[in-house]
Amino acid sequence: MTAPAHVAVAAPPAVLGFDFGTTNSVAAIARGGESALIPIAGSDGASSVFRSALCFWQEESARGGLDSAAGPWAIAEYLDFPEGSRFLQSFKSVAAAPGFDHATVFERRFRFEELGARFLQHMIARAGGALDQSFTRIVVGRPVEWVGHRPDAALARHRYDAMFAPLARSGAEIHYVYEPLGAAFSYAAAIDQPATVLVADFGGGTSDFSVVRIEAPGAPRRCVPLGHAGVGIAGDRFDYRLVDHLVMPLLGKGGQYRSFDKVLEIPAGYFSDFGDWSRLALMRNRRTLAELEKLRRAALDPDAIGRMIAVIEQEQGYRLYDAVARAKRDLSTSDQAQFVFEGGGLRIEAEVDRRDFEAWIAPDIARIDAAVDRALVAAGIEAAAVDRIFLTGGTSLTPRIRRLFVERFGEERLATGDALTSIAHGLALIGESPDLAAWSSTPA
Repeated sequence: MTAPAHVAVAAPPAVLGFDFGTTNSVAAIARGGESALIPIAGSDGASSVFRSALCFWQEESARGGLDSAAGPWAIAEYLDFPEGSRFLQSFKSVAAAPGFDHATVFERRFRFEELGARFLQHMIARAGGALDQSFTRIVVGRPVEWVGHRPDAALARHRYDAMFAPLARSGAEIHYVYEPLGAAFSYAAAIDQPATVLVADFGGGTSDFSVVRIEAPGAPRRCVPLGHAGVGIAGDRFDYRLVDHLVMPLLGKGGQYRSFDKVLEIPAGYFSDFGDWSRLALMRNRRTLAELEKLRRAALDPDAIGRMIAVIEQEQGYRLYDAVARAKRDLSTSDQAQFVFEGGGLRIEAEVDRRDFEAWIAPDIARIDAAVDRALVAAGIEAAAVDRIFLTGGTSLTPRIRRLFVERFGEERLATGDALTSIAHGLALIGESPDLAAWSSTPA
């Protein structure tokens, strides 16, 4: 009797979930109801969390005379040669900004989608082939509300389409899903009881909220989105508050300059840009530096403006960010933290009290609180109807954020997961849903 021939069973199609974050980016692949994070090679080993940063430097052998690196490799290149580098971070923050046309890097202009595509190319190259395969669907996270003054969601969608086109080269469909919905789907995979869940996603640029009804396993439709809200305030704004109080006074903020026979206050715009991680590196251009030099000569305290110029010219933005991040992390576990920064001829050592920090971010907490209210109104429910509050995103570890939800909902209703990877994990699972349209955001 002839043995039956073995029939090859095709592997289920792959779906990619991609969380392009202001601070970190994460990718996951789903097949047959299982989602796995993609490890990305870093300078200190592989990790599923890849820093959303780029570093450029001049290199004759590179195409166009300009080479680049991304993620932890970008940080390593910058630390090797800071003054010869251009380090860009938090550039997701300008995705919806109509006023952002391009970044000038060594006299070469890069549009947002070009920066994004280059970042993505580096991430693909470090993924060991996992991102080179064909996907049936690509599900990309997007904030509920974009960062910035009068953000243009349609513009952000256009820029994202161009950025993610290389991943869809095999004809994969690209879908955009609110980031907290990705976290909701990830959370649903971990529970076996029906629940109404408020997902609170706190990243670097935005704080986003979705109310989702999760049914018991086996239900025809496991998850049903009920309402959303968001605000363009999160970890980067908290960083700005630290810089504003600890650094800006030494760089001339609140100072004055002479203009003919008048004494005027130094324009606030320079300090707003300096305290914004997505814009600080872009201040290193001839026009801005020439304006600052002119201002320095007219300032009543020229040394303060000189310190600002030195920090910009010597590319000290990442070192400043790192000092702020350390202080903020320490304030998450202690009542006091030491802020220490040295660079560009400037040295600052200051003790920061958590009570002071929380007073500085109080206006931001109030706006976050109002966004929670809007999410509940959009869902048509009262706070008492929420069974669980799922906190995710790096900024959710800030004690004042957690206390906001404890005060509103009670400690017993709070739940947490992996703060940095839950969104990508859930986005990939959403991509396998037959009712994907119910999860996708509107075209804009």
